[in-house]
Amino acid sequence: MWVTCFMASWIFSLSPGSGSVFSMTNGLNYGFRRGYFGAIGLVIGLWAVFLVVVVGLGAIIQASPLAFNVLKWAGVGYLFYLGLTQWFSKATPISVSRTEGSMASIGGLIGKGIALNAINPKGYIFMLAIIPQFLVSSAPMPPQYIAVALTFAFTDLVVMAVYTGLAAKVAGYLKTEKQIKFVNRLFGALFMVAALVLATFQQVGH
Repeated sequence: MWVTCFMASWIFSLSPGSGSVFSMTNGLNYGFRRGYFGAIGLVIGLWAVFLVVVVGLGAIIQASPLAFNVLKWAGVGYLFYLGLTQWFSKATPISVSRTEGSMASIGGLIGKGIALNAINPKGYIFMLAIIPQFLVSSAPMPPQYIAVALTFAFTDLVVMAVYTGLAAKVAGYLKTEKQIKFVNRLFGALFMVAALVLATFQQVGH
């Protein structure tokens, strides 16, 4: 059963989405060491979603159109905010933008990562559908919940490390203001595309 969970967690983590765009943006703007704290925030947000689903609130989100829509549109708004922020960010040379004074705080990066996953209704619906598939009803539940949560956290941290590292590497080749502006707008557009995709997400059965 755990092998199936392990495979599913890789599929979940590798699927392109707002988390991967967020990790690449952080790698681009802050380098790997600082940018990777955003991935830690994503995992904490994922655990928050997991906890909500496990205690039964996920079912309420799925069943209540109001709760679902509040969460969905909060997520859409937040993704658009991240997209616009990246789109209009200054085309500053990487060596300058990574100086101490202009660096995003570690807490800020972690907080953004938490928010990104915690207000995404797709995560709740996915977890609600998939977690029961990995549980053995005759065995104690707490150890199984912990195993599933740690498995998803591990694969997500590995995948986001790759995304962050690759973007940090690419950043080293961005020398001109024009190149930096193009990449800023590319990632800003990707955030806004993710927002539009989330806006089309419909509640199952409603």
